[in-house]
Amino acid sequence: MNAYPTPMNAPAASLAIDEARYLAEQRRLALQRRMLPVLGIVGLLIAWWAVIAGFNIKPFIAPSPLLVMQTIIQKSDLLLQNLGVTALEALFGFILGNLAAILMASVFVHSKILQWIFLPIAVAINAIPVVAKAPILVLIMGNGMAPKITIAAMVCFFPTLINMVRGLEAVNPQIMDLMRILSATRTQIYFKLRLFSALPYLFSALRIAASMCVIGAIIGEWIGSTQGIGAQIIQATYNYDSPLLYAAIVMSAFLSGLFYVVIVLLEKRVVKWSASH
Repeated sequence: MNAYPTPMNAPAASLAIDEARYLAEQRRLALQRRMLPVLGIVGLLIAWWAVIAGFNIKPFIAPSPLLVMQTIIQKSDLLLQNLGVTALEALFGFILGNLAAILMASVFVHSKILQWIFLPIAVAINAIPVVAKAPILVLIMGNGMAPKITIAAMVCFFPTLINMVRGLEAVNPQIMDLMRILSATRTQIYFKLRLFSALPYLFSALRIAASMCVIGAIIGEWIGSTQGIGAQIIQATYNYDSPLLYAAIVMSAFLSGLFYVVIVLLEKRVVKWSASH
């Protein structure tokens, strides 16, 4: 029996080889996407340890990664309790801030007059540093969770507003004309055309907001709070407890990273037509 491909099945064999090469390349790229971030974190830890050991830096100034890890394990109850408070504040702020931004962007795209009136106000409020807005909110709302949630919402609001407005306006004009010819209502155009056009822009903003909401909650805790990772950072600083300070910072970075990963996974399930997927 002839083992070589005949002229009739040669194209099929060539396609099978190309498909196998493509799948192998995709598996290699997927492995790189998973391993390179891990290698980056490991490299950062090694550089951190090398600086501490090479310059003989005292632990009360900058602890080693091993000492920070030991502190996280030994004081896990304290850190997780405070992390839970910050996570709730950041989560509620993330939800409220982004919902408000989406609703306002939807209003702006249907009323240019309102956009011209209120968008400069949003820009001006966003230009005020968070550390300046936080004390005002604490004075108005007290030392509870409300000002922390509000600060987290405010830092999420502006990036999502700008991206959502841009996404809602970035529709294919030919498809828009076709829907108008077919007598589509504003509601139909919004949900069947504008919203799908805006989803990639929205998720780009949500990735930013996923980490910013944690930063906003922590800044709010710095101004006035006895609970949360931000309060733990302040207390550790005043007590010159550098291992606990660095442990709290690592936990806050972990929380931001967790929020970011959740948004990325959700984007992959929702935005399946994007070129990046």
